[in-house]
Amino acid sequence: MRALLPYIPILIAVGLTIFTIIDIALIDRARVRVLPKALWMLLALVAVVGPVLWFLLGRERLNPRGGRGGSVRRGPKAPDDDPEFLRQLTREQAQAERIRELEERLRELDDDKPSE
Repeated sequence: MRALLPYIPILIAVGLTIFTIIDIALIDRARVRVLPKALWMLLALVAVVGPVLWFLLGRERLNPRGGRGGSVRRGPKAPDDDPEFLRQLTREQAQAERIRELEERLRELDDDKPSE
């Protein structure tokens, strides 16, 4: 077992490199940043440094944290997070209120008419 200890860092570096190359090969081109995929694959062969750079700089996260510029969450939003949906709701509520007011005025006008 002690004979294998010196090789553990080498095995970790090789495993990280292989994992990184597979990740680069399978990732969608739209999520690759800074360099083209082919250059990232070559850079990934530089032990430890290449994979670290890939995961820090080259790969766009699916769910970006914080307010990093240019990172836009794609896909459906929750209704209460969508400003257009909230504007539409406000318009519909205002329209429904106007309709209620008009109906009330009509009822009042009908009540004011002399009956024959």
